[in-house]
Amino acid sequence: MKSLITIITGFILFSSCSTNDPSQEEWTNLFNGKDLSGWIIKTSKHPAGENYNNTVRVENGTLQMAYDEYTDFDGEFTHLFTEEKYSYYKLVVEYRFVGEQVTGGPGWAIRNSGAMIHAQSAASMSVDQPFPTSIEVQYLGGLGNGDRPTGNLCTPGTNVEMYEELFTQHCTNSDSKTYDGDQWVTVETIAHGHEQIWHIIEGDTVITYTHPQLDERDPLYADMLNYYGTKDIFEGHIALQGESSPVEFRSVKLLNLKGCMDPKAKNYKSYYIKEDNSLCKY
Repeated sequence: MKSLITIITGFILFSSCSTNDPSQEEWTNLFNGKDLSGWIIKTSKHPAGENYNNTVRVENGTLQMAYDEYTDFDGEFTHLFTEEKYSYYKLVVEYRFVGEQVTGGPGWAIRNSGAMIHAQSAASMSVDQPFPTSIEVQYLGGLGNGDRPTGNLCTPGTNVEMYEELFTQHCTNSDSKTYDGDQWVTVETIAHGHEQIWHIIEGDTVITYTHPQLDERDPLYADMLNYYGTKDIFEGHIALQGESSPVEFRSVKLLNLKGCMDPKAKNYKSYYIKEDNSLCKY
């Protein structure tokens, strides 16, 4: 009898612990702190999957883009892609710049990195393609001699709308503070598919825009139209960027805002904003 009571009690405790709380946020660590599981490397001039000059590495619990094995930089821009695609989500990244830019890196790339969102896949890039078609949340570090905001918007092969008008300028500065030195900076990106995107630096919203779309002027427009299936961009991969300046990431986590929105389901979440009831579990 005592054993039976123990079993029943354990079952009740397990059931109570495993009950879904619809309001409890379930974040995913895209970077696990140990290795590159779930990521694909693509460096310009090299095939997807090749880690040229050991550019991307994990050391001391941080994800690093490093250039100590380069003698000279010659346009080998690196992007580290998620294997999965995302559309509605919150992405939080902590980054910092460390050390000096490698010899040969372009002037604009000093203390310059970013997260490419709604990006094409690593496999779909040509060997020599320097940047993926995407929306870039630009990460910059201060140069110690004036203002240099971070969380800016850049648009390789794309356009967005701002103030209800098509915005075709390639890069647009945010109104963030400047972060000099090797301090850690927290960037949150909120993406609502094709509807709206927000860049948030240390809790402050610094830029927002709507309707990401392919740029008809871009040489890859026809290929990307075939890839995405539409001029409007609703989803894509996330890619961290290495542009010749050493950069570290100690946290890369994502909260999916798309999922089961049936309150009767076991995995219903009240914070979802985009329905995909094919994921519901009953």
